[in-house]
Amino acid sequence: MEANNTRQHKVGIYCRLSNDDDKIGDSTSIINQKNILMDYVKEKNWLLVDVYIDDGFSGTNFNRPAFQRMIQDIEDKKIDCVIVKDQSRLGRNYIEVGNYTDYYFPKHNVRYIALSDSFDSFNQNDMDIIPFKNIMNEWYAKDTSKKIKAANLSIAKNGGHKTVWAPLGYKKEE
Repeated sequence: MEANNTRQHKVGIYCRLSNDDDKIGDSTSIINQKNILMDYVKEKNWLLVDVYIDDGFSGTNFNRPAFQRMIQDIEDKKIDCVIVKDQSRLGRNYIEVGNYTDYYFPKHNVRYIALSDSFDSFNQNDMDIIPFKNIMNEWYAKDTSKKIKAANLSIAKNGGHKTVWAPLGYKKEE
């Protein structure tokens, strides 16, 4: 087993940021994610094959262009290690994320690392807490969605709008 831990992996870095995540701040920014992950790959002396970036895509949907391209590269055996900043970057649907971490990646001999969560599929002890983190990530996405809908409804009920421009047929007050 130790040989697998020290071998030169062919790495795919995956970064994702939804429009809602953008409100959290710079710690989740695409540039920040990419830099942190590239530094890690360099430190391990692994081969960085590609960086997959889905900017502005929800983690609840797995039909994201860069994610699908990464899956194709796994199928084509171009990469054998996927690294994300944290588990929620892979996705926020606990069943889908669990499908990838528990079945898809192992079936394709892909090592999966969620750096900030200190998760590495090479270490089976890390597998115990991941399902709970996946549930919390999905809950967070649903909770955020409810809060945004409530805020938008409140703005609309009070005659406001969320755009920079006035609606068609109206003039914006100075």
